[in-house]
Amino acid sequence: MNNIKVLILDIDGTISGKSNHVNPRVKSAIERVKSRGIKVGLATGRMYSSALIFHQEIEANLPIIAYNGAWIQNPEDSQMLLHKPVHKDIAQKLLTYFKEKQRNNNVEIHLYFDDKLYVENITKNTEYYVSRSRTPAHLVEDLSNLLKDNPTKILASSLDSNLISAMLTELKNIYDDEEIFLTQSNPIYLEATDTGVNKGMAVQYLTEKVLGFSREEVMAIGDNFNDLTMLKYAGFSVAMGDAPQQVKDIASTVTLDVENDGVADIIDRLL
Repeated sequence: MNNIKVLILDIDGTISGKSNHVNPRVKSAIERVKSRGIKVGLATGRMYSSALIFHQEIEANLPIIAYNGAWIQNPEDSQMLLHKPVHKDIAQKLLTYFKEKQRNNNVEIHLYFDDKLYVENITKNTEYYVSRSRTPAHLVEDLSNLLKDNPTKILASSLDSNLISAMLTELKNIYDDEEIFLTQSNPIYLEATDTGVNKGMAVQYLTEKVLGFSREEVMAIGDNFNDLTMLKYAGFSVAMGDAPQQVKDIASTVTLDVENDGVADIIDRLL
């Protein structure tokens, strides 16, 4: 592992579990990684402002990859390195689809503009999301009125994970990869970003265009389906212990789950 120059970490389910903080052992392990000259960064489905809290907590030293790769920004000087929003026409079609599902199901819709979250209703599920992200939700009467511009991301949420899976399958039959990128960051979130936008693309952009390194010099750690592209790109990839089997299957190795400090465990073993 002497060739590794970049360590990219997912947040939820990877460095942060139920506590919504990074455990001391994981922080200590990340500090040891940085002391070896390896650069550390975050790649997350979270908003930039939410990811920034964790960036500061682990004292990361790379630009933040947020919104599953649609947004890359350097906290050091606030420079936006990449922003690829969803086209407003596709966003409107997705919004219409999700609202149709709302008629008979408990589905929440999140729309993201300028690193702000917009919703039509504040429910207990929304309040939980807000408390986890530590960012406010902005209440509007109709999300459609915001679609004069292109949103960064659209998210549909339901506590019925089977419904989320069914919607994901249905939407992938309606839209191809040239129109929209669809993924799940966990079983109750369905997330849509612009075509070609995913963590793998963003990590490649950061690695090759910004840092001038190669994929062989990247180690990435993640736990869910939205991490698949990132894990496939990285020269060495690690799946968390409770990751879906499909994620484990493509990873170079598997570590413990987040509650057992899996990131620290794999760093202790390999780096």
